[in-house]
Amino acid sequence: MSDATPTTDGEETASTGDAGSNDTDRPADGESAAPELVGEALAVGYPGTEEPVVECETLVLPRGEVTALVGPNGSGKSTLLKALSNRLDPETGSVVLDGTEVQSFGSKELARKLGLLSQENESPGSLTVEELVHHGRYPHRGFFDSVDETDRRAVERALELAGVEDLRDRPMDGLSGGQKQLAWIAMALAQDTDVLLLDEPTTYLDLHHQLRVMEVLRTLVDVREVTIGVVLHDIGQAARFADNLVAMKDGEPYDWGPPRKVVDEALLRDVFRVEADVDVDHPTGPHVSPHRALDETEGR
Repeated sequence: MSDATPTTDGEETASTGDAGSNDTDRPADGESAAPELVGEALAVGYPGTEEPVVECETLVLPRGEVTALVGPNGSGKSTLLKALSNRLDPETGSVVLDGTEVQSFGSKELARKLGLLSQENESPGSLTVEELVHHGRYPHRGFFDSVDETDRRAVERALELAGVEDLRDRPMDGLSGGQKQLAWIAMALAQDTDVLLLDEPTTYLDLHHQLRVMEVLRTLVDVREVTIGVVLHDIGQAARFADNLVAMKDGEPYDWGPPRKVVDEALLRDVFRVEADVDVDHPTGPHVSPHRALDETEGR
């Protein structure tokens, strides 16, 4: 197992300590009230696999920040996210939400605290977008409770944030892949949790809507101090919008920390097998200029 630990000045070093939050950079009296999500001594696999798919000594999603999980296909990003959201039981280790193991929560109680947008989303085609988004409110209502004003406000806010207000009356089966993705994002936002995990939320979206989604996530952090973990394929987007990056390689964290400390030519070569230049001084975050894909034997 492995982890990556930020030093007090933000430098990243391999160690057996915690991949902790940047509390040294935040005044004690100004700490976010959002929960912190921690995975400890994790070994995660699937039925039928002899060896764990992911092994991680310590992983922290710091409270009130965006943490992006990046890496090539098969590196364990989505598997790790499933374990963090209690959708996949780890073989060993635990996932702790503000001091309490996630497995100890009831399903509805956990859904009020932690929201997950996975890649596997299926909905009856007859549902309208607004009806789908209303499903995000289920953890906040009893079985016989009707929709109240709090629910309606949450749904309206979610439709607006996701930019799908004009689609509210459209049936899901009449939408494009990108429109469906935005509707699912709106449903996750309507759940109104303090921790939100998203697995490749920008898939199927054009560049305009990709940026819109990432801007929404930044707004949730900057305004509501939500704790966010997001799996992304685009290292450039992750470097621009995330407070922290966890780079995954072969089922283990390769490096962890602020984008300007983590994203460099060595990361692109070793993790993504790409030759690239990285401008770490770019105003919006590390700017990646890829040149070519490396052969398996190059740069090892």
